[in-house]
Amino acid sequence: MSTIDGPKRDTVRIAGPAPRILLIQAPYYADIVGGMRRGVERVVAEAGGVLDVVDVAGAFELPAALRMALDAMDAPEATVWDGFVLLGCIVRGETDHYDHISREACSGVMNVSTATGAAIGFGLLTVHNIQQAIERSSDDAHNKGAEAAQAALLQVGLRRSWGLA
Repeated sequence: MSTIDGPKRDTVRIAGPAPRILLIQAPYYADIVGGMRRGVERVVAEAGGVLDVVDVAGAFELPAALRMALDAMDAPEATVWDGFVLLGCIVRGETDHYDHISREACSGVMNVSTATGAAIGFGLLTVHNIQQAIERSSDDAHNKGAEAAQAALLQVGLRRSWGLA
């Protein structure tokens, strides 16, 4: 089972206005990402937040979509998000494609994160088989979408406490 020894987190409480979160999802594996999305929806609702959702083609597109969303907030009268959750799933196959996409998606998100200081929860599953993905996207305490949403909300709270938002 996924993260069986991970900490159980309480509902995230953030001072100030309701956090607005953008979920960027790559629903290539629709059932898996849908399960993680339900975890995100639950956590954001428990925190009193607002959730917007956009889809991208696959995991490789997650970092560029994140960068575009951040850039879009500079436009007049633009929607401003307090944080971002990224979801996707990459299952190891018979070629090295898995290695390249996993590495570049993770590296791309980290580059945006460190360059901007954005509040990001990263829920990209990189698994060896579908069963591992199912275990990490089920409606239970091990849902990686819920964990990514909690991480994003904690980062939103940190940004606010340091006067960055």
